[in-house]
Amino acid sequence: MGTMAMVKAIFFDIDDTLYSTSVFAEKARRSAVEAMIEVGVKTDPEILYQELQEVIHEFSPNYENHFDKLLLRIPPEAVAGVNPALIVAAGMVAYHETKFRELRPFDGVLEVMQDLARTDLIRGVITHGTSIKQAEKIVRLKLYPYLTPDAVFISDQIGISKPNIKIYQRALESVGVPPQEAVYVGDNPEMDIDPPNEIGMITIRHRQSGKYADTEGQTAPDYEIRSFLELKKILKEDLGVAL
Repeated sequence: MGTMAMVKAIFFDIDDTLYSTSVFAEKARRSAVEAMIEVGVKTDPEILYQELQEVIHEFSPNYENHFDKLLLRIPPEAVAGVNPALIVAAGMVAYHETKFRELRPFDGVLEVMQDLARTDLIRGVITHGTSIKQAEKIVRLKLYPYLTPDAVFISDQIGISKPNIKIYQRALESVGVPPQEAVYVGDNPEMDIDPPNEIGMITIRHRQSGKYADTEGQTAPDYEIRSFLELKKILKEDLGVAL
């Protein structure tokens, strides 16, 4: 790329950018299904898991009552004699215990965040999802200490959802940085690359894993990485960030 204005802010997507959402989600959902069977659901674990996947697809990952809907979809005899609240609770406990055990950032994420926290850059998040779920991820991933406190933007909180470019514009206006002086790092080309490209942000696509690893958007990112150590190199050597 050519000469570029001094970078003043860097924003990150969360899911499949800072941690492997797909790997974590499968582990947590399978744990939930196993726990439900342990407390008395009489059905094949794989059938129950596939039904749960359908519920999540149909009602969206941000829906609050997946396990209740799941129980409505399986034959009544599979849950006969067991209090449905106990089945739902078993699934929820197993899911959350998996969160405690398994939710961790990609290699290099904490190191890069710690390095960025020693700079003057505004360090933020622009993420799509419900407020409490996305905030919980930031806390569980132990990223909060390295972020600029007023630079966390969650679609649910501000009433604008990706891929609407207004979510990016709102974030930039809030921190007082023009697009050409801000970097956005994300994994989904349609949500995380095309919209910030449209308003002139510097875009970096993290193509490490996840369901969008093989998809392409309408526009190319300015940079592409497969690890956070590559991100550090780009920030330092290409974008002039003093890391």
